[in-house]
Amino acid sequence: MYYPFYRPRRMRETKLLRKMISETQLDVANLIYPLFVVHGDQVKNEISSMPGNYHMSVDMLVKEAREAASLGIPAILLFGIPEKKDEVGSEAYADDGIVQQAIQAIKNEVDNLVVITDVCLCEYTDHGHCGLITDGHIDNDATLPLLAQMALSHAEAGADMVAPSDMMDGRVCGIRDVLDKNGYTNIPIMSYAAKYASSFYGPFREAALSAPAFGDRRSHQMDPANALEALREVSMDIDEGADIVMVKPALSYLDIIYRIKQEYDFPVAAYNVSGEYSMVKAADRAGWIDGQKVMMEILLSIKRAGADIIITYFAKEAAKILKG
Repeated sequence: MYYPFYRPRRMRETKLLRKMISETQLDVANLIYPLFVVHGDQVKNEISSMPGNYHMSVDMLVKEAREAASLGIPAILLFGIPEKKDEVGSEAYADDGIVQQAIQAIKNEVDNLVVITDVCLCEYTDHGHCGLITDGHIDNDATLPLLAQMALSHAEAGADMVAPSDMMDGRVCGIRDVLDKNGYTNIPIMSYAAKYASSFYGPFREAALSAPAFGDRRSHQMDPANALEALREVSMDIDEGADIVMVKPALSYLDIIYRIKQEYDFPVAAYNVSGEYSMVKAADRAGWIDGQKVMMEILLSIKRAGADIIITYFAKEAAKILKG
């Protein structure tokens, strides 16, 4: 019987052989862990649509952050839920805002952990939109100073990095300018550069209490049909001073991650979002899939597509597996 000179199955025969020639390496250092902080004490309430994730008060958040650091997870991404909301999202940039309190507590009590903050008004406005509303429409340019003020307040509280997720035109430039003018030239910006108007955000909107009171976010988040537009968005954010560019969601946009990584020699992050997480958890609970194996396959696919960094609610579970 004739056999080809090259037989790829030879190198698939054992686990060690497969590991030796693995083309993609997923590491704990690639992960960022998103967390939700609320007011109160001793609060740790599970988010019903995101099992294993919680609304946590600052004291409980510090414990969670410490555990993440002990697992080797290098960074967390903070989302805040304020006690009160208004039309201009004033709690987003208040000196004693919930995220500002959380930053200070974590930086005081947890070592070896990068604290990244989400910069967007949607969690803080009573209308649930990412910018100010004028005559029923989002006012892009009027929103920019508030986003810059929010980023500055996070830097002043001790944040190591800010991550604008609003998708307003020009916000990276505005944030970079304000940070630099106030002496925070070393604070990186991780820009949600290609953030799509996705149906995969549903569980997050419960977690962040940020569903729009009217309309939707298609006027500023990207059309899922568009790929070239993502390249333009990324190019603009790099020119404006972004240090990392992000694609969100990840799993249905692996082609976008790949194209951006091929086009730009630049750090690329991908957000493995709430809907992607919750689908795996629901199918696992129903006994339809092996949740852990699917989780690792998804994370590996995101890394293989070109992501240097993966923001994922699976971070702790994946870290435990990766650390053996």
